[in-house]
Amino acid sequence: MLALPGLLVLLGGLPALLRTGQVDPRGWMVPALLSIPMAAVLKGRLGDGAAWWAGLGTVGAVLSCAFLAAWRVPALLPVLWLLAVVLAAMFAGLMFRIPTKALERDEWLATARSKWRDWVRAFAGAGRIAAMGLALLALAACWLAQEPAVQRAPHPPKLSIITGLPLFWRDGAQVDAPIVTVLRQRFDLSPLDSPLALENSPAKTLLLVQPRAFSMDELVALNGWISRGGKALVLADPELRWPMDLPLGDRRRPPAVTLLAAMIEYWGVRLTPPSAGEKRHFLGDGRVLTVYSASGFEDAGPKCRIVGRGLVARCMVGKGSATIVADADLIDDRLWLADAAASLEPGQWTADTPQFVAEALGATLPAGRRWVRSGDALVNAVRWAVLVGIFWAALGTVFFRRRGAAPLDLSSPRPARPTPFKEG
Repeated sequence: MLALPGLLVLLGGLPALLRTGQVDPRGWMVPALLSIPMAAVLKGRLGDGAAWWAGLGTVGAVLSCAFLAAWRVPALLPVLWLLAVVLAAMFAGLMFRIPTKALERDEWLATARSKWRDWVRAFAGAGRIAAMGLALLALAACWLAQEPAVQRAPHPPKLSIITGLPLFWRDGAQVDAPIVTVLRQRFDLSPLDSPLALENSPAKTLLLVQPRAFSMDELVALNGWISRGGKALVLADPELRWPMDLPLGDRRRPPAVTLLAAMIEYWGVRLTPPSAGEKRHFLGDGRVLTVYSASGFEDAGPKCRIVGRGLVARCMVGKGSATIVADADLIDDRLWLADAAASLEPGQWTADTPQFVAEALGATLPAGRRWVRSGDALVNAVRWAVLVGIFWAALGTVFFRRRGAAPLDLSSPRPARPTPFKEG
Protein backbone atom coordinates (compact mmCIF):
# COMPACT_ATOMS: atom_id res chain seq x y z
CA MET A 1 0.00 0.00 0.00
CA LEU A 2 2.92 2.38 0.62
CA ALA A 3 4.19 1.83 -2.94
CA LEU A 4 0.82 2.07 -4.69
CA PRO A 5 0.35 5.91 -4.59
CA GLY A 6 3.77 6.59 -6.12
CA LEU A 7 3.32 4.00 -8.85
CA LEU A 8 -0.13 5.29 -9.82
CA VAL A 9 1.02 8.93 -9.97
CA LEU A 10 4.21 8.04 -11.86
CA LEU A 11 2.38 6.04 -14.54
CA GLY A 12 -0.44 8.59 -14.72
CA GLY A 13 1.96 11.34 -15.84
CA LEU A 14 3.57 9.37 -18.66
CA PRO A 15 0.89 10.05 -21.35
CA ALA A 16 1.54 13.82 -21.19
CA LEU A 17 5.28 13.22 -21.35
CA LEU A 18 4.98 10.89 -24.34
CA ARG A 19 2.76 13.34 -26.22
CA THR A 20 5.29 16.15 -26.37
CA GLY A 21 8.57 14.75 -25.10
CA GLN A 22 8.77 17.51 -22.48
CA VAL A 23 9.93 16.32 -19.06
CA ASP A 24 7.98 18.69 -16.82
CA PRO A 25 7.03 17.82 -13.21
CA ARG A 26 3.81 19.78 -13.79
CA GLY A 27 2.70 16.93 -16.05
CA TRP A 28 2.29 14.79 -12.93
CA MET A 29 0.16 17.32 -11.04
CA VAL A 30 -3.24 16.00 -12.10
CA PRO A 31 -2.31 12.35 -11.36
CA ALA A 32 -1.00 13.58 -7.98
CA LEU A 33 -4.64 14.24 -6.99
CA LEU A 34 -4.85 10.47 -6.48
CA SER A 35 -2.98 11.15 -3.24
CA ILE A 36 -6.26 12.35 -1.71
CA PRO A 37 -8.02 8.95 -1.45
CA MET A 38 -4.75 7.11 -0.93
CA ALA A 39 -3.84 9.34 2.04
CA ALA A 40 -7.27 8.75 3.58
CA VAL A 41 -6.92 4.97 3.22
CA LEU A 42 -3.37 4.89 4.58
CA LYS A 43 -4.38 7.04 7.53
CA GLY A 44 -7.14 4.64 8.45
CA ARG A 45 -4.94 1.54 8.16
CA LEU A 46 -1.43 2.63 9.15
CA GLY A 47 -1.71 6.14 10.56
CA ASP A 48 -0.75 9.66 9.51
CA GLY A 49 2.97 8.91 9.41
CA ALA A 50 2.54 6.19 6.81
CA ALA A 51 0.47 8.50 4.63
CA TRP A 52 3.17 11.19 4.71
CA TRP A 53 5.81 8.56 4.01
CA ALA A 54 3.94 7.46 0.90
CA GLY A 55 3.51 11.07 -0.24
CA LEU A 56 7.23 11.72 0.09
CA GLY A 57 7.94 8.56 -1.88
CA THR A 58 5.57 9.73 -4.62
CA VAL A 59 7.47 12.99 -5.06
CA GLY A 60 10.79 11.17 -5.02
CA ALA A 61 9.71 8.68 -7.69
CA VAL A 62 8.43 11.44 -10.00
CA LEU A 63 11.54 13.61 -9.64
CA SER A 64 13.80 10.60 -10.14
CA CYS A 65 12.02 9.78 -13.38
CA ALA A 66 12.18 13.42 -14.54
CA PHE A 67 15.92 13.66 -13.87
CA LEU A 68 16.87 10.34 -15.43
CA ALA A 69 14.71 10.82 -18.56
CA ALA A 70 16.24 14.22 -19.42
CA TRP A 71 19.50 13.82 -17.51
CA ARG A 72 19.00 17.38 -16.31
CA VAL A 73 17.81 18.67 -12.93
CA PRO A 74 14.12 19.72 -13.21
CA ALA A 75 13.43 23.45 -13.12
CA LEU A 76 12.66 24.84 -9.67
CA LEU A 77 9.25 26.40 -10.40
CA PRO A 78 7.63 23.21 -11.79
CA VAL A 79 9.00 21.26 -8.83
CA LEU A 80 7.46 23.75 -6.40
CA TRP A 81 4.09 23.49 -8.16
CA LEU A 82 4.20 19.71 -7.90
CA LEU A 83 5.10 19.88 -4.21
CA ALA A 84 2.25 22.31 -3.57
CA VAL A 85 -0.29 20.00 -5.19
CA VAL A 86 1.00 16.93 -3.34
CA LEU A 87 0.91 18.77 0.01
CA ALA A 88 -2.62 20.05 -0.57
CA ALA A 89 -3.76 16.59 -1.66
CA MET A 90 -2.15 14.93 1.36
CA PHE A 91 -3.75 17.38 3.82
CA ALA A 92 -7.10 16.91 2.10
CA GLY A 93 -6.88 13.14 2.35
CA LEU A 94 -5.80 13.22 5.99
CA MET A 95 -8.72 15.44 6.99
CA PHE A 96 -11.35 12.93 5.99
CA ARG A 97 -13.06 11.09 8.84
CA ILE A 98 -11.28 8.01 10.16
CA PRO A 99 -13.49 4.96 10.71
CA THR A 100 -13.82 3.93 14.37
CA LYS A 101 -12.78 0.34 13.65
CA ALA A 102 -9.56 1.61 12.15
CA LEU A 103 -8.89 3.67 15.28
CA GLU A 104 -9.32 0.60 17.50
CA ARG A 105 -6.59 -1.35 15.68
CA ASP A 106 -3.86 0.70 17.35
CA GLU A 107 -3.47 0.17 21.07
CA TRP A 108 -2.58 3.77 21.85
CA LEU A 109 -5.67 4.98 20.03
CA ALA A 110 -7.94 2.34 21.53
CA THR A 111 -7.21 3.61 25.03
CA ALA A 112 -8.59 7.03 24.09
CA ARG A 113 -11.24 6.01 21.56
CA SER A 114 -14.01 7.68 23.52
CA LYS A 115 -12.25 11.05 23.26
CA TRP A 116 -11.55 10.52 19.55
CA ARG A 117 -15.21 9.68 18.94
CA ASP A 118 -16.27 12.90 20.59
CA TRP A 119 -13.73 14.87 18.55
CA VAL A 120 -14.78 13.24 15.27
CA ARG A 121 -18.46 13.89 15.96
CA ALA A 122 -17.74 17.51 16.77
CA PHE A 123 -15.54 18.29 13.80
CA ALA A 124 -16.55 15.78 11.14
CA GLY A 125 -18.57 18.35 9.22
CA ALA A 126 -15.86 21.00 9.38
CA GLY A 127 -13.23 18.43 8.45
CA ARG A 128 -15.10 17.38 5.35
CA ILE A 129 -15.52 21.00 4.25
CA ALA A 130 -11.83 21.73 4.82
CA ALA A 131 -10.85 18.56 2.97
CA MET A 132 -13.01 19.50 0.00
CA GLY A 133 -11.55 23.00 0.05
CA LEU A 134 -7.99 21.66 -0.04
CA ALA A 135 -8.92 19.26 -2.85
CA LEU A 136 -10.35 22.15 -4.88
CA LEU A 137 -7.23 24.18 -4.10
CA ALA A 138 -5.03 21.39 -5.45
CA LEU A 139 -7.18 21.19 -8.58
CA ALA A 140 -6.93 24.95 -9.06
CA ALA A 141 -3.15 24.76 -8.71
CA CYS A 142 -3.08 22.27 -11.59
CA TRP A 143 -4.78 24.87 -13.77
CA LEU A 144 -2.77 27.87 -12.55
CA ALA A 145 0.56 26.08 -13.04
CA GLN A 146 0.08 25.76 -16.80
CA GLU A 147 2.59 27.73 -18.83
CA PRO A 148 0.86 30.81 -20.29
CA ALA A 149 0.44 31.23 -24.02
CA VAL A 150 2.83 33.47 -25.92
CA GLN A 151 1.52 37.03 -25.92
CA ARG A 152 2.20 39.70 -28.53
CA ALA A 153 5.05 41.99 -27.56
CA PRO A 154 4.39 45.74 -27.49
CA HIS A 155 6.00 47.66 -30.35
CA PRO A 156 7.52 44.61 -32.09
CA PRO A 157 10.42 45.22 -34.51
CA LYS A 158 9.99 44.66 -38.22
CA LEU A 159 11.09 41.42 -39.84
CA SER A 160 11.37 40.73 -43.56
CA ILE A 161 10.72 37.19 -44.82
CA ILE A 162 11.77 35.79 -48.20
CA THR A 163 10.75 32.17 -48.73
CA GLY A 164 9.67 29.67 -51.32
CA LEU A 165 7.70 27.68 -48.75
CA PRO A 166 3.92 28.13 -48.29
CA LEU A 167 4.23 29.95 -44.97
CA PHE A 168 1.53 32.51 -45.73
CA TRP A 169 -0.93 30.54 -47.85
CA ARG A 170 -2.53 27.12 -48.03
CA ASP A 171 -4.91 25.67 -50.62
CA GLY A 172 -5.03 29.00 -52.44
CA ALA A 173 -6.07 30.95 -49.34
CA GLN A 174 -4.06 33.28 -47.14
CA VAL A 175 -3.30 31.25 -44.02
CA ASP A 176 -0.33 31.63 -41.69
CA ALA A 177 1.75 28.58 -40.90
CA PRO A 178 2.09 27.90 -37.15
CA ILE A 179 5.68 29.17 -37.10
CA VAL A 180 4.50 32.45 -38.65
CA THR A 181 1.75 32.70 -36.02
CA VAL A 182 4.40 32.50 -33.31
CA LEU A 183 6.73 35.00 -35.01
CA ARG A 184 3.88 37.52 -35.30
CA GLN A 185 3.88 37.74 -31.50
CA ARG A 186 7.44 39.11 -31.55
CA PHE A 187 7.80 40.81 -34.95
CA ASP A 188 5.95 42.93 -37.44
CA LEU A 189 6.27 40.64 -40.47
CA SER A 190 6.81 41.87 -44.00
CA PRO A 191 6.92 39.18 -46.74
CA LEU A 192 9.13 40.10 -49.70
CA ASP A 193 9.53 38.54 -53.13
CA SER A 194 13.10 39.58 -53.84
CA PRO A 195 16.26 40.75 -52.02
CA LEU A 196 16.08 43.86 -54.20
CA ALA A 197 13.19 45.03 -52.00
CA LEU A 198 15.40 45.00 -48.89
CA GLU A 199 16.76 48.45 -49.73
CA ASN A 200 13.34 50.01 -49.26
CA SER A 201 12.38 47.91 -46.24
CA PRO A 202 12.71 49.43 -42.74
CA ALA A 203 13.46 45.99 -41.30
CA LYS A 204 16.97 45.27 -40.07
CA THR A 205 16.38 41.52 -39.73
CA LEU A 206 15.71 38.94 -42.44
CA LEU A 207 14.39 35.38 -42.36
CA LEU A 208 15.46 33.61 -45.58
CA VAL A 209 13.91 30.14 -45.98
CA GLN A 210 14.59 27.93 -49.03
CA PRO A 211 14.03 30.75 -51.54
CA ARG A 212 13.65 30.42 -55.32
CA ALA A 213 16.62 30.92 -57.59
CA PHE A 214 18.03 34.46 -57.35
CA SER A 215 19.58 36.39 -60.17
CA MET A 216 23.09 37.77 -59.86
CA ASP A 217 21.71 41.21 -59.05
CA GLU A 218 19.57 39.75 -56.28
CA LEU A 219 22.52 37.84 -54.81
CA VAL A 220 24.61 41.01 -54.83
CA ALA A 221 21.77 42.93 -53.17
CA LEU A 222 21.40 40.26 -50.48
CA ASN A 223 25.11 40.19 -49.68
CA GLY A 224 25.31 43.97 -49.70
CA TRP A 225 22.34 44.40 -47.37
CA ILE A 226 23.87 42.03 -44.79
CA SER A 227 27.33 43.60 -45.18
CA ARG A 228 25.94 47.02 -44.30
CA GLY A 229 24.72 45.77 -40.92
CA GLY A 230 21.78 43.48 -41.64
CA LYS A 231 21.03 40.38 -39.59
CA ALA A 232 19.82 37.24 -41.39
CA LEU A 233 18.67 33.77 -40.42
CA VAL A 234 19.08 31.46 -43.41
CA LEU A 235 17.41 28.04 -43.52
CA ALA A 236 19.12 26.22 -46.39
CA ASP A 237 18.00 22.65 -47.00
CA PRO A 238 19.99 20.43 -49.39
CA GLU A 239 17.13 17.88 -49.44
CA LEU A 240 13.75 19.48 -48.73
CA ARG A 241 10.94 17.14 -47.63
CA TRP A 242 8.22 19.74 -47.10
CA PRO A 243 4.76 18.25 -47.91
CA MET A 244 3.31 19.75 -51.10
CA ASP A 245 0.21 18.87 -53.14
CA LEU A 246 1.39 20.84 -56.16
CA PRO A 247 2.62 18.82 -59.16
CA LEU A 248 6.26 18.70 -60.15
CA GLY A 249 7.21 21.62 -62.33
CA ASP A 250 4.72 24.00 -60.73
CA ARG A 251 6.39 27.37 -60.19
CA ARG A 252 4.82 27.63 -56.75
CA ARG A 253 6.75 24.62 -55.49
CA PRO A 254 9.84 25.47 -53.43
CA PRO A 255 13.20 24.20 -54.74
CA ALA A 256 13.99 20.66 -53.60
CA VAL A 257 17.61 21.64 -52.92
CA THR A 258 18.98 24.92 -51.65
CA LEU A 259 20.11 27.34 -54.32
CA LEU A 260 22.24 29.33 -51.88
CA ALA A 261 25.13 26.85 -51.57
CA ALA A 262 27.49 29.12 -53.55
CA MET A 263 26.58 32.15 -51.44
CA ILE A 264 27.03 30.19 -48.21
CA GLU A 265 30.44 28.95 -49.34
CA TYR A 266 31.38 32.52 -50.22
CA TRP A 267 30.53 33.53 -46.65
CA GLY A 268 32.93 30.91 -45.30
CA VAL A 269 31.32 27.47 -44.76
CA ARG A 270 30.38 24.52 -46.94
CA LEU A 271 27.36 22.24 -46.72
CA THR A 272 27.92 18.51 -46.26
CA PRO A 273 25.76 15.77 -47.85
CA PRO A 274 22.42 15.31 -46.04
CA SER A 275 21.54 12.38 -43.82
CA ALA A 276 18.27 10.54 -44.39
CA GLY A 277 15.30 10.40 -42.05
CA GLU A 278 13.86 12.31 -39.14
CA LYS A 279 16.13 13.02 -36.20
CA ARG A 280 15.98 14.81 -32.87
CA HIS A 281 19.07 17.01 -32.85
CA PHE A 282 20.39 18.28 -29.50
CA LEU A 283 22.27 21.54 -29.78
CA GLY A 284 24.55 21.01 -26.80
CA ASP A 285 22.84 23.51 -24.47
CA GLY A 286 19.86 21.26 -23.79
CA ARG A 287 17.68 22.56 -26.62
CA VAL A 288 16.41 20.14 -29.24
CA LEU A 289 15.40 20.60 -32.89
CA THR A 290 13.63 17.93 -34.90
CA VAL A 291 15.14 17.88 -38.38
CA TYR A 292 14.45 15.85 -41.51
CA SER A 293 17.17 14.90 -44.00
CA ALA A 294 19.34 17.60 -42.51
CA SER A 295 22.86 18.46 -43.54
CA GLY A 296 25.76 20.05 -41.68
CA PHE A 297 28.73 22.34 -42.17
CA GLU A 298 32.48 21.95 -42.57
CA ASP A 299 35.54 23.98 -43.55
CA ALA A 300 34.65 27.03 -41.50
CA GLY A 301 36.55 30.12 -42.56
CA PRO A 302 38.06 32.73 -40.22
CA LYS A 303 34.80 34.69 -40.10
CA CYS A 304 32.53 31.71 -39.40
CA ARG A 305 31.94 29.45 -36.43
CA ILE A 306 30.17 26.09 -36.55
CA VAL A 307 27.92 25.50 -33.53
CA GLY A 308 24.94 23.37 -32.59
CA ARG A 309 26.91 20.16 -33.08
CA GLY A 310 27.44 20.86 -36.75
CA LEU A 311 23.91 21.95 -37.67
CA VAL A 312 24.36 25.72 -37.36
CA ALA A 313 26.99 28.14 -38.68
CA ARG A 314 27.36 31.76 -37.58
CA CYS A 315 29.23 34.00 -40.01
CA MET A 316 30.23 37.65 -39.95
CA VAL A 317 29.44 39.28 -43.29
CA GLY A 318 30.93 42.75 -43.33
CA LYS A 319 29.20 44.73 -40.57
CA GLY A 320 26.32 42.27 -40.42
CA SER A 321 25.85 38.62 -39.50
CA ALA A 322 24.23 35.52 -40.93
CA THR A 323 23.07 32.47 -38.96
CA ILE A 324 22.79 29.51 -41.31
CA VAL A 325 20.94 26.29 -40.50
CA ALA A 326 21.43 23.23 -42.69
CA ASP A 327 17.74 22.31 -42.71
CA ALA A 328 14.45 24.03 -43.56
CA ASP A 329 12.04 21.20 -42.70
CA LEU A 330 12.53 21.94 -39.00
CA ILE A 331 9.90 24.74 -39.14
CA ASP A 332 7.28 22.27 -40.43
CA ASP A 333 4.76 22.24 -37.58
CA ARG A 334 4.58 18.45 -37.64
CA LEU A 335 8.17 18.39 -36.35
CA TRP A 336 7.78 20.82 -33.44
CA LEU A 337 4.08 21.03 -32.49
CA ALA A 338 1.76 18.43 -30.94
CA ASP A 339 -1.45 20.36 -31.67
CA ALA A 340 -1.55 22.53 -34.81
CA ALA A 341 -4.27 24.70 -33.26
CA ALA A 342 -2.17 25.51 -30.18
CA SER A 343 1.02 26.94 -31.67
CA LEU A 344 1.14 29.72 -29.05
CA GLU A 345 1.10 27.30 -26.10
CA PRO A 346 4.66 26.24 -25.17
CA GLY A 347 3.28 23.19 -23.43
CA GLN A 348 2.30 21.82 -26.86
CA TRP A 349 5.73 22.23 -28.42
CA THR A 350 7.64 19.04 -29.18
CA ALA A 351 10.92 20.86 -29.95
CA ASP A 352 12.59 24.20 -29.27
CA THR A 353 12.18 25.34 -32.89
CA PRO A 354 10.12 28.52 -32.21
CA GLN A 355 12.46 29.61 -29.43
CA PHE A 356 15.54 28.89 -31.56
CA VAL A 357 14.23 30.82 -34.57
CA ALA A 358 13.12 33.78 -32.46
CA GLU A 359 16.44 33.93 -30.63
CA ALA A 360 18.42 33.80 -33.88
CA LEU A 361 16.38 36.80 -35.07
CA GLY A 362 16.93 38.76 -31.86
CA ALA A 363 13.73 38.05 -29.90
CA THR A 364 12.93 35.95 -26.85
CA LEU A 365 10.44 33.16 -26.24
CA PRO A 366 9.94 30.86 -23.23
CA ALA A 367 12.98 28.62 -22.86
CA GLY A 368 14.47 26.14 -20.41
CA ARG A 369 12.41 23.08 -21.27
CA ARG A 370 13.75 19.61 -20.47
CA TRP A 371 13.41 16.92 -23.11
CA VAL A 372 13.50 13.13 -23.12
CA ARG A 373 16.92 12.15 -24.37
CA SER A 374 15.75 8.97 -26.12
CA GLY A 375 13.31 6.12 -25.90
CA ASP A 376 15.84 3.96 -24.05
CA ALA A 377 16.50 6.77 -21.58
CA LEU A 378 12.78 7.02 -20.80
CA VAL A 379 12.45 3.25 -20.27
CA ASN A 380 15.41 3.23 -17.91
CA ALA A 381 14.07 6.31 -16.09
CA VAL A 382 10.69 4.67 -15.45
CA ARG A 383 12.35 1.42 -14.39
CA TRP A 384 14.62 3.10 -11.86
CA ALA A 385 11.85 5.38 -10.59
CA VAL A 386 9.66 2.32 -9.91
CA LEU A 387 12.54 0.66 -8.07
CA VAL A 388 13.08 3.82 -6.01
CA GLY A 389 9.39 3.87 -5.07
CA ILE A 390 9.37 0.18 -4.12
CA PHE A 391 12.56 0.52 -2.06
CA TRP A 392 11.15 3.53 -0.22
CA ALA A 393 7.91 1.66 0.46
CA ALA A 394 9.87 -1.34 1.77
CA LEU A 395 11.72 0.89 4.21
CA GLY A 396 8.44 2.39 5.35
CA THR A 397 6.90 -1.05 5.80
CA VAL A 398 9.72 -2.13 8.11
CA PHE A 399 9.68 1.17 10.00
CA PHE A 400 5.96 1.39 10.66
CA ARG A 401 5.62 -2.32 11.39
CA ARG A 402 8.29 -2.06 14.07
CA ARG A 403 6.65 0.99 15.58
CA GLY A 404 3.24 -0.67 15.62
CA ALA A 405 4.41 -4.01 17.01
CA ALA A 406 3.96 -4.86 20.67
CA PRO A 407 7.17 -5.07 22.72
CA LEU A 408 8.60 -8.56 22.98
CA ASP A 409 8.70 -9.92 26.58
CA LEU A 410 11.39 -12.61 26.99
CA SER A 411 11.01 -13.08 30.77
CA SER A 412 9.69 -16.43 32.02
CA PRO A 413 6.15 -16.39 33.38
CA ARG A 414 5.82 -16.42 37.15
CA PRO A 415 3.57 -19.00 38.81
CA ALA A 416 0.38 -17.65 40.25
CA ARG A 417 0.41 -17.17 44.04
CA PRO A 418 -2.12 -19.47 45.72
CA THR A 419 -5.02 -17.80 47.40
CA PRO A 420 -5.09 -18.52 51.16
CA PHE A 421 -8.05 -20.58 52.33
CA LYS A 422 -10.26 -19.00 54.93
CA GLU A 423 -12.69 -21.04 57.02
CA GLY A 424 -16.31 -20.20 57.30
